[in-house]
Amino acid sequence: MATERDAPYPELKKTHTAAHKGTPWRDFKPPASAPVWNVIQGFGNYWLLVAAIDLGVFDTLSRLGPTTVEPVAAAIDAPVNHTRFLLDGLVAIGMIEQYRDRYELGELGERYLASDGPASMADLVRVAPGPLENWSDLAATIRRGRPAHPIEDDPVAFYRPLVEATFATILRAATRADLKIGYSRSVASPRILDLGAGGAPWAIAMLNACPGSTAVVNDLPGVIDVAVDRVAAHGLSDRVEFRSGDFHTIDLEDEQYDYVVLGHVCRTEGEAGARHLIERAMRALRPEGRLVLSDYFPDNTRTYNPFGVLMGVTMMAATERGFTFTHEQFVTWLREAGFEAIRLVEPIGFQQVFVASRPRASASRRVS
Repeated sequence: MATERDAPYPELKKTHTAAHKGTPWRDFKPPASAPVWNVIQGFGNYWLLVAAIDLGVFDTLSRLGPTTVEPVAAAIDAPVNHTRFLLDGLVAIGMIEQYRDRYELGELGERYLASDGPASMADLVRVAPGPLENWSDLAATIRRGRPAHPIEDDPVAFYRPLVEATFATILRAATRADLKIGYSRSVASPRILDLGAGGAPWAIAMLNACPGSTAVVNDLPGVIDVAVDRVAAHGLSDRVEFRSGDFHTIDLEDEQYDYVVLGHVCRTEGEAGARHLIERAMRALRPEGRLVLSDYFPDNTRTYNPFGVLMGVTMMAATERGFTFTHEQFVTWLREAGFEAIRLVEPIGFQQVFVASRPRASASRRVS
C-alpha cells in the first residue's frame, strides 16, 4: 500500500476533509503546518523589521505622511521595486498600514517604531535578542550549558545600548506602577536604592512622584553613565548618589532604605544570584520597607505566558547563568528571605512587578 504524503502547505489541506476521507471513530485531519511556517517566516520578519529601521523607513513615513512608494524610495536611496516589496512586507507583518497605493505609519508605528515615538522600541529591536551569533549555535549551547559568546564576556558593550533602548518602556511601567504600589503615598520622603539600575527609570519615576525623596543608584562602571545622563535630563541630579560596582558586592547600609528596586536584573543571575539579591534587599530595607522586583515571569506551569518562557530561552542563549523564573519560585524565595505581604502587579503589558514588605519587627537573615 502506498504511503500517503502530506502536503506541506496549509492551503492544500482540503483533501483531508471528512467528505474525502469519511468519518470513522474520529475525523482524519492532520494539523495544519502553519505554526511551523510562522516560525520559519519569523526569521525573515525580524530582519525585515531591522532593515526598515536601519533604512529609516518609519521616520520617513512619519515625515511624509500617507504616500506612494516613489517618495519613500527616494528618501531611503533604494530602487522603487525593492522599496515596494519592503513596504508590502511591513504591511503583511502589521508594522505599517496601506490603502490602495498609499502607505502610512499607523498608530503602532507612530508609538513604537518611529525614533521619536512616545514608547519607541526602534533601538531595542537589534539588541533585544542578545548576541545574534549565539542563536545559530543554540543546539551546541544547550549541550554544553553555556553560549559561545555570553554577554558576561563584555557586559558593558551589551548592557549600555540595552538600557538606553529600554528606558522609555521601563519608565512608563515604573510611573504607572505608582497607581498600584502607591509609593508616592506610603512614606514621606522615602530613601530609594536602585540596584542594577541601568538608566535608572525606576529611581526617576519614584523621585518624580515623591518630591522629598532621595536615591542611591547602582550599576556597573560604563553603564552607570547612562543613569547619570538620564537623571540629569530629568533635573534630579541633586537628589541622587551614584554608586558604581557589582550589585552583589558593593557596600550597602543596613536598614536604611524605604524601597529597594531590583528591575529586570534577577533573570541574569541564576537562582543563587537572584536569591542573593533578594537577601541583600531585605538587609538594606528598614522595617516595613518594601522591595520592588520587576521582571518577565513565566506562569507556574510555564504554558500560559509564552513571552516569559521565550525570554528565558533568550537568557539561555545569551548568558552564562540566566533564566526566567516562575511566580511560585519568586514567592518561595521572597518568603524564605523573610518578606511578607507579597503581591504581584502589572502596570503595563508584560511588565510584572512583585511588591513585598520587610516585617516590622523580625530580623532578616544577614548576608555579606
